[in-house]
Amino acid sequence: MRDLTLRKICLVLGMTLLLNGDSFCNGEKLLLEKVIKSNAEWKKILTPKQYHVAREKGTERAFSGEYHDHKGQGIYQCAACGNELFSSKTKFDSGTGWPSFWASVSEDKVREEKDNSFFMKRTEVLCNRCDAHLGHLFEDGPAPTHLRYCINSVILKFVEKKEQK
Repeated sequence: MRDLTLRKICLVLGMTLLLNGDSFCNGEKLLLEKVIKSNAEWKKILTPKQYHVAREKGTERAFSGEYHDHKGQGIYQCAACGNELFSSKTKFDSGTGWPSFWASVSEDKVREEKDNSFFMKRTEVLCNRCDAHLGHLFEDGPAPTHLRYCINSVILKFVEKKEQK
């Protein structure tokens, strides 16, 4: 039980813990270091629309974002910190007007929190590296997960990756 708790702490903090001289995380690939900036620093880095979504938990208008109908092959990163979040392989057309994915790149890349704002019960999706608000998670997506990560385009950066043969 103690080892499982320490492993979770290790993954959240993105670091290797040493217990009795041994690396607790056994050399596993860990999260990137947390990115922590002041609001003033974020305002210098992000556009006003990105700042509104990422730091003020805003939402862009449906069908207005660059990636809602995007078909490229590659990885969608967090526009604030570069954390790899979603693969084009899990992107699907949900008809909602926002980019939708049925899975993240890996479980440690995004974080979920309860969101009871606007008299609704939803699950907020955040970048696990910089805590940027990305969008919301719903349980009405396609198989195999039946999840729909409904993400704001403005806080995504697409990096094209050529398929390897």
